[in-house]
Amino acid sequence: MRQAGGVSNSSDSDLLFVKICGLRTEQDVDTAVEAGADAVGFVFSASPRRIDAALAARLSRRVPEHVLTVGVFREEPLADVRAVAAESGIRAIQLHGPDDRAYYDELASDDLTLIRAAAFGDAVPRCGDFGEDMLLLDAPVPGSGIAWDWASKPLVAAGEKWLLAGGLTPENVRDAVAATSPWGVDVSSGVEQRRGVKDHGLIREFVKAARAGR
Repeated sequence: MRQAGGVSNSSDSDLLFVKICGLRTEQDVDTAVEAGADAVGFVFSASPRRIDAALAARLSRRVPEHVLTVGVFREEPLADVRAVAAESGIRAIQLHGPDDRAYYDELASDDLTLIRAAAFGDAVPRCGDFGEDMLLLDAPVPGSGIAWDWASKPLVAAGEKWLLAGGLTPENVRDAVAATSPWGVDVSSGVEQRRGVKDHGLIREFVKAARAGR
């Protein structure tokens, strides 16, 4: 596995891996790091949380080595993903499509941690099906911020590096972790005061609640 930043933190212990996504300001980043997040995410696809590579580079420089910096992409051309990754200095790439093994194989040579985002559906995905290092299992409607029935059927196999996402909040994350036993969790809208604007108190509460559910 390509090791980068915080990837190994939770794999060597029982500590839940926590990723705070959609960060846009220095205070966002500082709060997430101080709260104990293992990874911080920057969105480069169309979204109210979108930032450019230059801002991501400035924010990344504030992140200590043990915390993973993740760039989030959705269906962007491979050359664009590589260019943004290089300019921003991120150490991991989270891909929401395309479902193309060759696309992942190309990126695998870049020594970046690869995270595949998959929507919850009829088929249960497996971490590594596309050569990814981590799997993010999102709501049936990704990005909706709506909680879904995590316990309706078995999710990813135990022991795999997978993150539960979709509709998580400080209020429900403890129960979600207890119900599904994920390797980690990911949150964005659940720690916002309004769409695209993070609430720093909620970030702290989320990390604390998530770890309490393990």
